[in-house]
Amino acid sequence: MARPYTVLAGGTDFYPARVGRVIEEDVLDISAIPILRGISSISTGWRLGATTTWSEFLEADLPPLFDGLRQAAREVGGRQIQNAGTLAGNLCNASPAADGVPCLLALGADIELASRAATRRLPLDQFITGVRRTALTPGELVVAIHVPKPAHETRSAFLKLGARRYLVISVAMVAATLEIADGRVANARVAVGACSPVAQRLPALEAALAGAPLDEHLADRVDLAHLAPLTPIDDVRGSAGYRSDSVLVLLRRLLAGVMP
Repeated sequence: MARPYTVLAGGTDFYPARVGRVIEEDVLDISAIPILRGISSISTGWRLGATTTWSEFLEADLPPLFDGLRQAAREVGGRQIQNAGTLAGNLCNASPAADGVPCLLALGADIELASRAATRRLPLDQFITGVRRTALTPGELVVAIHVPKPAHETRSAFLKLGARRYLVISVAMVAATLEIADGRVANARVAVGACSPVAQRLPALEAALAGAPLDEHLADRVDLAHLAPLTPIDDVRGSAGYRSDSVLVLLRRLLAGVMP
């Protein structure tokens, strides 16, 4: 019986993980399939093709809703990695420190999966199931990421903490999408990465922000209790305590930064 293929497009995670050893997997490169690439506006929002590269995303004409994901895109490795690495690859790799995941969680993204038999869509928080694990079944591909159109004016932002400014794995990162109506937060989605096996939304903080005036006190609403969904660990990049303290600071800076 034939072995299953390892599917890749940019290969920016696959090949570095195998430096110094023979690649024995059967590899299927899907980067040349045109229908899997590109960004389009549809009636319900936007469809981001699976093999769209980070550089292509950065060059796309997209509304301010995507500002946070743009900020994350600039942090995905160096320019060479951004030219080759793909949006879906960042998700399928399922690293706890994947830069694109918190932003896409905060955008309320769904993942479109396809096989010979059927297509289906999953919310991103159901697609990534653990460290290096996803809900993909044998014979399925990620074909697109769907971002819904918000009901109100929207602002988004992303912040990442690492040992240096660029080309670094995150110690912690935060993303937020705020829908604004009549000078208040009509809806908030906030996510944190690199502080749990899978990036997490912060429902208690989102509830605390809902209805809040968009003023200089917005960042003061962040409280330690809001971080309950997180399970930071000690590793070579930082301790669990340092990560928790860092997330509080990052969230307050992030919310202060979305002020007009």
